[in-house]
Formats: sequence, C-alpha cells, structure tokens
Amino acid sequence: MELYEKAGNAQLARGIDAALPIELSREEQIRLVREYCSSQFVSRGMCVDFVIHDTNSGNPHCHIMLTMRPLDERGAWAAKSKKEYDLDENGERIRLPSGRYKTHKVDLTGWNSQENALVWRKAWADISNDYLERAGSPERIDHRSNAERGIDEIPTIHMGVAACQMEKKGVATEKGELNRNIQKANRLIREIRAQVSKLKEWIADLFKVWETAPKQPAQSPNLANLLMKYLSVQREKSRKYSQRWQQQHAADELKTIAAAVNYLSEHGISNLDELDVSLSSVSDRAYSIRAGMKTAEERMKKLQKLIEYGKNYTEYKPIHDELKKLQNGWTNKRDKYEEAHRAELTLWDAANRYLHANLPKGTKTLPIAEWEQEYADLKTQRDSDYTKLKDTRTNVSKLQKIRKCVDIALRADQPEQTQSRTKRHDIDR
Repeated sequence: MELYEKAGNAQLARGIDAALPIELSREEQIRLVREYCSSQFVSRGMCVDFVIHDTNSGNPHCHIMLTMRPLDERGAWAAKSKKEYDLDENGERIRLPSGRYKTHKVDLTGWNSQENALVWRKAWADISNDYLERAGSPERIDHRSNAERGIDEIPTIHMGVAACQMEKKGVATEKGELNRNIQKANRLIREIRAQVSKLKEWIADLFKVWETAPKQPAQSPNLANLLMKYLSVQREKSRKYSQRWQQQHAADELKTIAAAVNYLSEHGISNLDELDVSLSSVSDRAYSIRAGMKTAEERMKKLQKLIEYGKNYTEYKPIHDELKKLQNGWTNKRDKYEEAHRAELTLWDAANRYLHANLPKGTKTLPIAEWEQEYADLKTQRDSDYTKLKDTRTNVSKLQKIRKCVDIALRADQPEQTQSRTKRHDIDR
C-alpha cells in the first residue's frame, strides 16, 4: 500500500473501533465481527484486517482496518480517485494564473462519503442485536445519538487506554474529570426534569378536581391559606403526644411553613396558577443552563484533543524530521531508527493527520497555550453553570415540600366538603 500512497499526508488505511457485547461468548464475538466485515466491507471490494482485544477488564472490543483503494481484476491496487477539469459556461477548461488548468477530485469508490458512517454504525447495531437475540440476551445496541433518541443529555467522551489505566491506579485525568462532571450534570438534569414533571402533573390533577367541584371560586386555592391549614392539621395530630414533643414538633413545623411562605412571597406565587407558571419558568431556566453547559462541554472535548495531539506533534516532530533526513540513502540506518522510535512516530503521525483535518489550511504554529487558556475559561464557566443548576434543583425541592404540605391540607378539607354536600343534599330532598 505504501508504494501507491506516495503523498506525504496520504491516508494508508481507515480504522474502525467497536465495543463487543459482553453478553456474547468469544466464538460469537468473532462470528459477529466476521459477518459485519464481510457484509459491509468485503462485499464492496475492500480488504479487511481485524483484531479483538480483551484484557478481562469488561471492555472487549475490536479494531478493524480497511484499505482505501480497491483491487482490480488482476489483484493490483486500483485508483481511488481521479482528477477532472473544471469547465466554464462554454465547456472550455479554466486556466489558472499559474498556467495550469483548474481541476477537482472525483471519488471512484464512494467509500469516503460521510453517509457511510451512519450506515456502518446502524449495520453494527443491527447485526449485534441479531446475535444478542439469538443468544437469549435482552440487551440491545442503539446506534443513534442521544439527540436522535430524544435523550437531552451531554454525552461523555471516550477515555482511551492511557487515561483508563491511570484512573484505575487512582490517578485523576483531565478526561476522567470531564466525564465525571458531565455525568453529575446529567444526573442533576434528570432529577430536575423528573421533579418538575411530577409537580406539573400534580397541579394538572388539582385543576381537574377544582373544575369539577361545585361552586368553586374564580381563582385557584390560595397557597398561603393552605399552608396555614396544614399547620393547624399538624397541631391537631400532635395532641396525642407529650407536651414536650408537641412544642418541638410545632417549632419544626413553623420553620417549614415560614420557609415555604417566604419562598412563595419572594417568587410572587400566591395560588396554583402562579405556581404552574413558576414551574415552567424554572424548567426553562434549567434547560437554558443545560444548553450552555452542553456547548461548553463539546468545545472542551475538541480542545482536549487539540491540546493532546498538539503536544504530541510538537514533542515528536524532531524524531520525524530526523527520519526524513535518513530517507535519502542510509537504508539500514533509517530502518533501525524507525524501528527504535516506532511508538513516537506513530503518535506523531496520528497527531499530524488529526491536526491537518481539524485546523485551517495554512496554520503554521500551534496555539497550544491559547487552547489551554480557553479550556480553563470554559471549565470555570461550566462550574459556575453547574452551581446555577444545583440552585435550580434546590428551588424545585422547595416546591416539592410545599406540595406535600398542600396535599395534607387538601385531604383534611375533603371530608368537610363531602359532609357539607351531603347535608345540602338531605335538605333538598
């Protein structure tokens, strides 16, 4: 392959990594990978090489390497693309200032289409699920993103071997810390969403009861009055206990009601209608904070890669430059040097390809210090947003406590309402 890929930035092969279902046996995992590679790649003319890694750490996975060029009928590497001349409105070739003609590259295989990524991901999920079903496992794989599945959460990042090994030894890594913060934010958002949903359902149910009740007032129940009603109910219940217990219980309940009344007053909430509006506002605020955090996290992921590859590129570039000096002649010395520095050269090559693909053309210097500063600023902003999200959860928790008090007060009123309706019914008869 290297004889045909002569460009300095040529891609020799395409790599795909996939996690293997731990519910399958090793034989089933091998058959899964073979079937996947045969149906998706070999059938299209690609040569495939794959390996399965498993260190008994609960993370079996496979590495699949695909050729970039097709083979012709003679078994020789064929062209993967060709150049075509750009034509003007008269069908004539367009001459550039350099004297050359303007051209564009035409892909001859279709293997580089971005649409393939989704097709290959879906195929992996479908074939894996088929094997899981045959193995009697209820587990299933979903190739879709969180957004496509309706899961409004921030996805974690891939840790990689080095970071995982350091984390297992108790050494905190930047990737691990970022993932822990993402997971904390996701848990917090789930809690807020669940609590808000329950409160909204509770209010909706109360409105239904309120609408069907006879002679209901124009406005929904006053929350402050219901809280006072709750206080009287609790006092009545405490009469069967000792005087000392009653005093302590009354003091605790007064604190609870005072905190509830203060919260309602500060937020301008007096009845169920205003509480419903306030809940919608709290929910909107939480989603707005989450959206900002998601944007920051996505950028931080990108910056982590840029910083990591940028440092590898800078550190190992002298080794790469030294190898280039040995390419013209000194074959034996060059081979020995390349073998001795294979790991460093692999890291430099990966960094070089990533940076070329993700930086603007013509970038001469790597602004690693600027990336690190931007990452630090985003981290500070994310921590601040997380604090705001925790404050939002605290507000929702306060509303949950108010709900419990209101429920007790409303249940205490129900027998009286039933009794009064029964009396009125007897008089009418």
